[in-house]
Amino acid sequence: MNGNTSSRKVLSPEQQEELLRALKARFEKNMNRHKGLEWANLQTKLEANTAKLWSLNEMERTGGEPDVVGLDKKTGEFVFYDCSSESPKGRRSVCYDREALESRKEHKPKDSAMDMAAAMDIDLLTEEQYRELQKLGNFDTKTSSWVQTPSDIRKLGGALFCDRRYGKVFVYHNGAESYYAARAFRGSLRV
Repeated sequence: MNGNTSSRKVLSPEQQEELLRALKARFEKNMNRHKGLEWANLQTKLEANTAKLWSLNEMERTGGEPDVVGLDKKTGEFVFYDCSSESPKGRRSVCYDREALESRKEHKPKDSAMDMAAAMDIDLLTEEQYRELQKLGNFDTKTSSWVQTPSDIRKLGGALFCDRRYGKVFVYHNGAESYYAARAFRGSLRV
């Protein structure tokens, strides 16, 4: 990486202001996702956490439309998920992880979901988190999203993805090295 701001994982004051504006507008437009939470408390926490702001900006930049979906009462952390209606456009056509990427002899995808998430300092949603997200709306009705895959499935070469079809949430499997134009991943971040 070169010496730009993203390599240092710090946003400029202008970028921070723009991101906070977008997050606030989304927060206020989708109160059903975070009943009982106050924007002012969240903003204070975000402004004190520039590394997390950088990660949220990466989620935003790649089309994830991050929003608060809860507050962990034990830790006091706000929980963000990617809430774009379809799987984030800037993260599509990726296989599951580095091992899968390296196993492909030809027609390699540009990246893997696990590597992209690590570079953004976020986690892939688990199947349970994905199901929680789907209680807040209808997501991935035309696309699908890789989710964290249990190690026993991954050791056998598989990986899991989810979507919503026919009014139901489905969990499927694929070879971890597969990739599709309509599949990305959704992330989570705790602030």
